[in-house]
Amino acid sequence: MRKAAKQILLGAAALAVLCIACRIAVFNRFCIYYFLPENGWEDIPVRVEKPEMLSLGAPERSGRYLHFPVRPLAPGETEILFGDEAGGAVTVCVLRVDGTGTVYDLGSGNFTGDSAVLIAVTLFWLLMSAVMLWHFFQAKGPLFYDYGTIYYSGFSLFALASGLVMLSVTVSHLAHPEAYSMYSAYAAISGASARYMLLTALPMLLFAASMAVSNLFLVRHEGCRAQNVLGLLVSGLLIAGEALGWYLISRDFMGSEWEGRIDRTLQNTYATVFVYFQCMLTGAVICGVRAAKHWPDPDKRFIIIHGCWFRGDGTLPPLLRVRADRALEFWRVQKEKTGREAVFIPSGGQGANEPMAEAEAIRRYLLARGVEDRLVLPEDRSVNTYENLAFSKALMQAVDPEGKAAFSTSSYHVFRSGVWARQAGLNAEGIGSRTKWWFWPNAFMRETAGLLLKRWKQELLFLVLLTVFFGCLSMVLW
Repeated sequence: MRKAAKQILLGAAALAVLCIACRIAVFNRFCIYYFLPENGWEDIPVRVEKPEMLSLGAPERSGRYLHFPVRPLAPGETEILFGDEAGGAVTVCVLRVDGTGTVYDLGSGNFTGDSAVLIAVTLFWLLMSAVMLWHFFQAKGPLFYDYGTIYYSGFSLFALASGLVMLSVTVSHLAHPEAYSMYSAYAAISGASARYMLLTALPMLLFAASMAVSNLFLVRHEGCRAQNVLGLLVSGLLIAGEALGWYLISRDFMGSEWEGRIDRTLQNTYATVFVYFQCMLTGAVICGVRAAKHWPDPDKRFIIIHGCWFRGDGTLPPLLRVRADRALEFWRVQKEKTGREAVFIPSGGQGANEPMAEAEAIRRYLLARGVEDRLVLPEDRSVNTYENLAFSKALMQAVDPEGKAAFSTSSYHVFRSGVWARQAGLNAEGIGSRTKWWFWPNAFMRETAGLLLKRWKQELLFLVLLTVFFGCLSMVLW
């Protein structure tokens, strides 16, 4: 994450320098625009209230607009009056000139060099997306199991969508600055979260609906227990959140300018909070699916098998059996390709209602499948996934400190196990075993919640920073 953040900050600094250079060398001309009436007359009286501040050049016609080049002379604020005051038909344009010679149109939001700023902002969003996507695809092997890959995959899509929207706004402003003012650009920048929320509403609702269906099947097969309804809760929150966001963004508003700023800030703040969790959920799903489908390189010295509950007679239930079978499959493929015989490490201690350690039950299953006893090194003290990996590492250190490892667990559990493996200092990659389709979504939601809760302080800080950033933008760029 730090490397990506440094690259994004360096890119932002380079774009800022480029923006200033382009403002000085290319985008140093400013025009105001007057919309011609239907009769198309162009010979209208134009008066500058404070001619010592700025002067207007000869107008140029473009369609139904007249373009008046503006030459700044001194700092200050003045009005430009179009039309005959005696006739009562007067259009007023308020301009401000600062100490750098930059002209601001208070009516449209346009200013000298605004095109350079829009280009820089667009490139920044696209650069952010490109950097995060590059780091996501570069994260391979054990390096993939990191919270950073969740951010890269989830927020790169948000940055890409925002960059494409800004690209459309920038092109429109460059082509027709009179019709597409900077206020439309300000709305696109400050409302990036709200726009992304609306753009992704349909896939999120479809995801929520499919997750609800899978959870209904889960409840039907395993009963209505607390851990079996998490997916239903998340589905309900997603649907309710999308509905509330749509209401806040699309409702009509009547009020003063400051009331409008507050209303827009509330909209964008809500959208930012929702989109933050949406991006984290999206990133976790992408990482979880990629981790579950990954097949490690055939260079492993050890294969860890994560234990779980087993039957009272010592036989393995389907969930644990497929983990062992998946480990055996990898072991055989690696031996065929390289001749290397990896050592199995069945991992798991003895629960209160279990006749033996989980590791022992898995060991017996492996022996029954033809594995030699010399290739099985049980770890029978652990009581959770982290201890599975940490205690297995201690056994590996005694045999081959440099040996690489693979761990076999349920598909929904691979990414989270990989994160814990890195925290335990273990050089390992995961192998995902299949689970019932109706079991996977709810279990994966539990894994995602576990990942985020483990870092709730960091996540809360990041969320607050994002919310404050977009909230301030909404108050300023209204």
